[in-house]
Amino acid sequence: MSLDVRPCGPDSAALLAALHARCFEDHWNETEMAGLLASPGVTALMIEAGGAPAGLALVRVVLDEAELLTLGVLPGQRGRGCGLALLGAAERHARGAGAGRLFLEVSHVNAPAAGLYEGAGYRQVGQRARYYPDGADARVLARDLD
Repeated sequence: MSLDVRPCGPDSAALLAALHARCFEDHWNETEMAGLLASPGVTALMIEAGGAPAGLALVRVVLDEAELLTLGVLPGQRGRGCGLALLGAAERHARGAGAGRLFLEVSHVNAPAAGLYEGAGYRQVGQRARYYPDGADARVLARDLD
């Protein structure tokens, strides 16, 4: 199955919000997604698997640092390389925009996502107590992009 990652503009807010809702219980609606896409330094990436949307990532670059705002893969597409492809595309975008480091948060109860990030070289640099709506702590991870 072919995987294709492409950038999406503000006109894709509805599609990206729908994908986000299928990936996460606590998701961003179309208005919130449009607001993020209109923010300085924010880029959205969408991955297609076999020609159909399979996931998304949003990354924000500010000066020499970047933050992965979200990365989600549809449940039926998980474990097929979509997450790693999105992460790699987000890193390349951030590096190309001048970022030397990428940060992200991951729930301490989300072992599959943590495994993806740690397998890609991310290491814990902090923690945010009760960060998520379910009360879960967030592990703050980072990786140098140089």
